[in-house]
Amino acid sequence: MKKAIFSVFLLLAVFQLTAQEDIQSQDQDTFKKWQVRARFISVIPSESATIEAIGGDVSISTAYVPELDFTYFFTENWAAELILATANHDVEAVNTAAGNLDLGDVWLLPPTLTFQYHFPMGDFKPYLGAGINYTIFYGVDEGPIADDVDYDNSFGFAFQAGFDYALNEKWFLNVDVKKILIQTDATVNATSALGATVGADVDINPLVIGFGVGMKF
Repeated sequence: MKKAIFSVFLLLAVFQLTAQEDIQSQDQDTFKKWQVRARFISVIPSESATIEAIGGDVSISTAYVPELDFTYFFTENWAAELILATANHDVEAVNTAAGNLDLGDVWLLPPTLTFQYHFPMGDFKPYLGAGINYTIFYGVDEGPIADDVDYDNSFGFAFQAGFDYALNEKWFLNVDVKKILIQTDATVNATSALGATVGADVDINPLVIGFGVGMKF
């Protein structure tokens, strides 16, 4: 987590070095301040867990879902992006003292806000971003073993890189990659099957890869 915090501040410091020059050199009337994108994304967890009592690890499935985001440009190069998507993931405790345990599935809603620097390169405009997310866990299906599974909502950092490619003055294509740091404390009530309630510290940390189309307005 310390490395993640340092990385956020390092990115923001690099961005700030060029901010004043950008603000002084641009004409505020030459760019559109809003963009909206529709992406199709793959959410690929890089999961790990520390599970009390029974040990083992966790396996979380990859999800493929649509995503919507809105971007506001403060200047021609500096912007903030709000990213909205929700995904359903199957969850399994693996290699535990009780074997592999099917823990059903859960929906994740991690609204993410990033601050971006867009490099001025004509029709091809790459960008870097860093920010935060708040992940909400909902719609839990406990599966065949647990009586109840509870996931704590959590804050985390997010890192982003991608590019837009202009098709014309209004429409553009987009490729985007994000690393979202998500951690939750999970409590599995498996009294009926295992005679115990088990806690786990779970890191999900998905890589999110997206392709889409956007519109400026």
